[in-house]
Amino acid sequence: MEVPLATGPRQAGGELGTTRSTSSGRAARASAIPWARFSAWLECVCVVTFDLELGQALELVYPSDFQLTDKEKSSICYLSFPDSHSGCLGDTQFSFRMRQCGGQRSLWHGDDKPYNNKAPLALQREPAHYLGYVYFRQVKDSSVKRGYFQKSLVLVSRLPFVRLFQSLLSLIAPEYFEKLAPCLEAVCNEIDQWPAPVPGQTLNLPVMGVVIQVHIPSRVDKLESNPPKQCDQENLLPAPVVLTSVHELDLFRCFRPVLTHVQTLWELMLLGEPLVVLAPSPDVSSELVLALTSCLQPLKFCCDFRPYFTIHDSEFKELTTRTQAPPNVVLGVTNPFFIKTLQHWPHVLRIGEPKMSGDLPKQVKLKKPSRLKTLDTKPGLYTSYTAHLHRDKALLKRLLKGVQKKRPWDAQSALLRRHLLELTQSFIIPLEHYMASLMPLQKSITPWKSPPQICPFRQDDFLRSLEHSGPQLTCILKGDWLGLYRRFFKSPHFDGWYRQRHKEMAQKLEALHLEAICEAQNIEAWMKDKSEVEVVDLALKLREKLVRAQSHQVPVKEVTLQRAQLYIDTVIGSLPKDLQAVLCPP
Repeated sequence: MEVPLATGPRQAGGELGTTRSTSSGRAARASAIPWARFSAWLECVCVVTFDLELGQALELVYPSDFQLTDKEKSSICYLSFPDSHSGCLGDTQFSFRMRQCGGQRSLWHGDDKPYNNKAPLALQREPAHYLGYVYFRQVKDSSVKRGYFQKSLVLVSRLPFVRLFQSLLSLIAPEYFEKLAPCLEAVCNEIDQWPAPVPGQTLNLPVMGVVIQVHIPSRVDKLESNPPKQCDQENLLPAPVVLTSVHELDLFRCFRPVLTHVQTLWELMLLGEPLVVLAPSPDVSSELVLALTSCLQPLKFCCDFRPYFTIHDSEFKELTTRTQAPPNVVLGVTNPFFIKTLQHWPHVLRIGEPKMSGDLPKQVKLKKPSRLKTLDTKPGLYTSYTAHLHRDKALLKRLLKGVQKKRPWDAQSALLRRHLLELTQSFIIPLEHYMASLMPLQKSITPWKSPPQICPFRQDDFLRSLEHSGPQLTCILKGDWLGLYRRFFKSPHFDGWYRQRHKEMAQKLEALHLEAICEAQNIEAWMKDKSEVEVVDLALKLREKLVRAQSHQVPVKEVTLQRAQLYIDTVIGSLPKDLQAVLCPP
């Protein structure tokens, strides 16, 4: 495949990481900050190789001035290679998630708010972690001392677009392993021409002679996945490769060995329970962990998760300590040593070697944790947890029928995804209805008084409301829903959901209050019998509300913002000149 060469100016020496494309006025404006467009998608690109003396070593970071701490570099090196137990020959793709170590953020970073405000909660940029997408190649090579060529190309991002970045790697990596640095330089310059990922838009992303077309999900999109609508093709040649999703995995393929336990695993995820996934290779472990964390959508997964984790990780001691209860984390591992290290964890899922035949693989069995003793422990879900809800046998029958009829895996995945979505929605809708009842009535919001408070969430009141408006209205599954809610109240996901909803309601309340003030007919009449202190207080409060609204923290109409500014001018204009000078310095 021919690789387009970078067209932008280069500094003397042509060192990788020092070029920036300026092929048009529009691109130049967008790239006023170096690498602004590139960093909208990726933090950096890394190449990790195996050095006989050093072991895994970071060969290249692009752009070269991207700031990584020594601890972050070490983590990337270890997480970019399968451990020796995996025996991955050929090409392997997987992903990892690692904590940022507090190093100085690069100067080209933009503000996350515009994207995060429109993106679904589950697809917001990671604020404190890096996501690594890896393409690892291990092939026999007699020219190398160890007899094997071993190298990983890693895309580091804060966007959870696993499907997009895996597709991108499958284009870039094979070419890079043949042509090395010049190829990578050209690709990064192409990415630096891409439009920013704006939720709700369908984008054409050219790279290496291919155009990838993607739809960036937004909060207002329908939850059921549909292929992106074809946007203006602009006579694109070649025709674009359309990705049906930037983030959704093939759920059926990921869950094939555990289909009989999908509901139990959904409950464990909902309750934020600690879970170890022991898989034969990092691609199986990372995909299964990401599938598990995605099965709560539209709820945001509020616990920690590591799609691939090794004993060399800087957080190994922190996450495996026996001196305290296991943390709320889903841990994907491949080294059987973890069976011994994490015996005290309440839930361990061991997966066998994947079989890619058309038949359904042998399903793992539920087993008592006490049987988890040896490194060669058989596949199984080792837990003493008893599911609150009865198993949906109709779903299993439909999936089995699909296997028998050779139904395409994407159709099987759609069935599974819809089931999990409807299950999560049935669980969340009663909580949403109860939360909405805590909002003060609009008629109680008056212009010249502080807005009323949101009523507190009382768990007992909510549980009593389930008799008439519980999940039984939208879900046929029977079981101990009350018990599930009681345990959910203690989980990080309830805390995350409640904080988010309370924040949104507080913003709505503030917006309604600002609208009530701006719709008040006669502000001059109100000011007549007020002291200067009260008038100044109103001016300051109005200005504070306006600043918050203008920064999109409060959802208000543009006409309301204009009225608020007019009211502030009127209020300040009624004050003596010396106070006006203080409130509106030149």
